[in-house]
Amino acid sequence: MNEHLTYKGAGVDSEQQDRIMPNLTRWIERTFENRPNSVKLPLGYFANVIDVGNELAIALSTDGVGTKILVAELMNKYDTIGIDCVAMNVNDVLCVGATPVAMLDYVAVEAPHTDLMDSLVRGLHKGAELARVTIPGGEIAQVAEMIHGVRPGYAFDLVGSCIGTVKLDKVLTGQHTKDGDVIVGLRSTGVHSNGLSLARRVFFDQLQWTHDKYVTELGRSIGEELLEPTRIYVQEVLEMLERNLKVKALAHITSTGFLNLTRASAEVSYVIDSLPEPHPIFRLIQHYGGISNEEMFFTYNMGIGFCVVVAPEDADAVRSIAHAHGVESEAIGHAVGDLKKEVRIPHYRLTGSGGKFQRT
Repeated sequence: MNEHLTYKGAGVDSEQQDRIMPNLTRWIERTFENRPNSVKLPLGYFANVIDVGNELAIALSTDGVGTKILVAELMNKYDTIGIDCVAMNVNDVLCVGATPVAMLDYVAVEAPHTDLMDSLVRGLHKGAELARVTIPGGEIAQVAEMIHGVRPGYAFDLVGSCIGTVKLDKVLTGQHTKDGDVIVGLRSTGVHSNGLSLARRVFFDQLQWTHDKYVTELGRSIGEELLEPTRIYVQEVLEMLERNLKVKALAHITSTGFLNLTRASAEVSYVIDSLPEPHPIFRLIQHYGGISNEEMFFTYNMGIGFCVVVAPEDADAVRSIAHAHGVESEAIGHAVGDLKKEVRIPHYRLTGSGGKFQRT
């Protein structure tokens, strides 16, 4: 067992990415001058919002699927990866209080095999159906010289960009979150689409498992578990917003885990003290990889794929709506008005701020 296996060691250097971001954002933010006052949020939130006039705004986000694609290649199964691509985009657009309406996709392929492309598009269709969005266009690029995977001839990458609509006075950035607001966690389906580089390193490199190895704790093969599609939270979250519940903030729990809560603009901290048991896959990754709690909570959703921060009197209504849509939920914690912008997980003795968790 590797006692020091980390996401960085698996090839994803989040700290270096954070170091280079200030220079990148400096140039990107200068483009805001091209249309003064149209961009309504700073960079770094789940989606940005553009004023298009008449008190209406559009929300925009873009994301890919990462190395989950390599698991699809190993299994020669491509009909769910499109769901992941839709999910990663629409779930982010939700977080500003917007209704996702359309998504564009970009597919780069080593070769446009019929079985690959047909399955990819079927997955995109299914994701769009679940999210109730259209896919009005896209792009296929054949770039054999640039892209290589784990199945010869079948390498590909998949990226999407989502647009949503929101009234300017309904844009949600967590600005009204206050002490005592409840964090309702919506259950994930498993790993979702983050941390696959680390999971693959543990199972396929370190343990030398094949993708079709049956794992008793999972009740299926390791490949099937890792390829489980990311949950799309659109219908239940939109119902929460449409019913005018006192929703204060929304957070898609992806890379950096519960630290995503601190993207919200209010100067509060979050105490997560009632987490449900994580899915068995997380215990397996941690056990076989010898991975610390700090690293696990930084890399994975740990069983909660989306958080709804809501006034205490509406927490039960949020859970009832989630249940009606077939999604398990728990009141996992609360906001604390201490101005520190930390995430504290007492059971695991973790405190997160500044882009990382530390043991306390």
